[in-house]
This record gives sequence, C-alpha cells and structure tokens, in this order.
Amino acid sequence: MPAHDFAVAADQRYFEDYVPGRVYEFGTISVTEQEIIEFAQKFDPQYFHVDPERAKSGRFGGIVASGWHTVSLTMRLYVDHYLSHVASLASPGVDEVRWPNPVRPGDTLRIRVEILESRPSRSKPDRGVVRARIEALNQRDELALSMIGISIIGRRPQSRGLGVES
Repeated sequence: MPAHDFAVAADQRYFEDYVPGRVYEFGTISVTEQEIIEFAQKFDPQYFHVDPERAKSGRFGGIVASGWHTVSLTMRLYVDHYLSHVASLASPGVDEVRWPNPVRPGDTLRIRVEILESRPSRSKPDRGVVRARIEALNQRDELALSMIGISIIGRRPQSRGLGVES
C-alpha cells in the first residue's frame, strides 16, 4: 500500500529520507484540450496533438497529449511533491520512458513513485544517487507514463561526517 507522503517535508528532505522499497503517491494535475494543443504546437506538432477535426479520424479518436507533454506534467508533480526542495542537485537522466495509454483533454493525473535504489556517491561523500520508478496514472487508474528517474540528492550535513548539527 503506497504512502501518501514522506516522514519529512520536501524542504527538510535529504538523501537519507529516500529509502528503497518505499512507494509514494502524489497528485493531481489536470490538462485541457487548449493546453494539449498549445504544447504540441510548440514542441510536437503532429496532427493528433494539434488538429481536433483530423484527430477524430486518427488512431486515438481525438486529440491526445504528446508523450513529452505527459512527461512534463509528471515532472511538475515529481518536483512539487517528491524531490527535495533543499538537496536536489541534478539528474543524469531517465531510463525506460513509456507512455502506454494516451492522456486526453480533461484527464487528471497523479504519480506513484517507487524508490528502487539509494546509494551514497562513491566519489562525492556529500551526496547520493536515487533511482525511482515514476508512474503517472489517470483518473481511471490507467497507466499513462512510466519511467525510471535518476536523482542526485545531497546528504544531511551530519551524515557526511562534517560534525554539523541541524
């Protein structure tokens, strides 16, 4: 059963709070047809993202969000709720990006994040690497996105052996 939040707030969260095996759910964010079209006009102007009339006769039976838009919506929830607001340092990338079901106008997404791995950096003792499976689900519990995110998160000062108390 997923937890709905960490034991500490995002502005107090460090590497040590990302425990492998933990699963969290956060959300929500909704998308309109206008937002789908505007994003696609700028970044992914395929007809099934930008042309409502033509999209009706296409594979999806109507306008759907670009997969990249779905990644962006998911990222918003990920940054707002999962990532540390004080110790997130960077990301070397994501793996295994998939969007098995389209996001449609009016859909509301939430995310589920499972921490797969959390290991201290071998070269930089002030940080660690966290790998997590990130899934976006719509209001029908259909999987709209899955990916493996890799985050570099700072360690708590006292955990670094620096003798600093918080």
